[in-house]
Amino acid sequence: MPNVRPTSLSRRGLLAAGGAVGLGAVLAACGDSDSKESGSGSESAKSGPWTFKDDRGLTAKADATPKNIVAFVGVAAALHDYGIEVKGVFGPTKTADGKADVQAGDLDISKVEVLGNVWGEFNVEKYTGLAPELLVTAMWEKDALWYVPDESKDTILKLAPSVALWAARTTVPKAIQRHEDLAASLGADVKATKVTDAKARFEKAAARLRAAAKSQPNIKVMVGSASQDLFYVSLAKTSADTLYFQELGVQFVEPKVNAAGFFEELSWENVDKYEADIIMMDNRSSALQPGALTSKPTWAQLPAVKAGQVVPRTTEPIYSYDKCAPILEDLAKAIESAKKVS
Repeated sequence: MPNVRPTSLSRRGLLAAGGAVGLGAVLAACGDSDSKESGSGSESAKSGPWTFKDDRGLTAKADATPKNIVAFVGVAAALHDYGIEVKGVFGPTKTADGKADVQAGDLDISKVEVLGNVWGEFNVEKYTGLAPELLVTAMWEKDALWYVPDESKDTILKLAPSVALWAARTTVPKAIQRHEDLAASLGADVKATKVTDAKARFEKAAARLRAAAKSQPNIKVMVGSASQDLFYVSLAKTSADTLYFQELGVQFVEPKVNAAGFFEELSWENVDKYEADIIMMDNRSSALQPGALTSKPTWAQLPAVKAGQVVPRTTEPIYSYDKCAPILEDLAKAIESAKKVS
């Protein structure tokens, strides 16, 4: 990603920050006072005008419930889990081999128009051709629409109402609730068995993670993201997922973050600066995965790596109960079985 703004993080920084594992810190002054305010529930989808107050504090309006929806791929995946389908997506949707990106969740990517697959790509002509009735995306910085290019933003926003939902400066349960609020306003049955069962699983998983953290209080977790030249250690409290894990009792490495306050950049020679028993590694296609780090001798010598205690981190969660429950379960399992190696 290029700079979002002249004063924003670099492309690599944004990626390392967890899209942003660090951008939440930028939002510290923004808060989420509107997080409980929804435009409506499923009743609004039946007839009459549609409205929804988003996390910018703006109210999107339409004469009827939008049907032709275009969304950032992760948000589209969350809406899909509530039974709301979109016409088009933008953001990481396909990998180099044509398979669905991890951020696409259960979306059938063959059935949606992909307007852009990488940062800076958004095909306005294709977007117009979809006759969009609603644009939905995430928000890491206040009023900045995730993966909507600044240079074409004004044109894009003239074509349909827009909704932005916080993906930072929040916690997983709050983010899920806001995505559920939006889905309900668009006609989703949020009381459907599939949804309530997923919520029950999520709550059970949260209790399991809390118990695991309590039973293994000395296990320290490091949040990492790798590039060819640098290893980024992120501050847990600046991201929705790891902040929530902290609330559940998970102990994290606390790096000496840079001036931006999000993460610390380490050279590969200094990757052993912090002691950790578990390393959570950014699972997105934009980051180097553990299998690609075998040529880094300092990586191979880390105690957590030698112990096989490296686990994927879903850096940009799909905010539905269905997708977030396994994240909690996997981390709980990792902590339950972890050995103290640091």
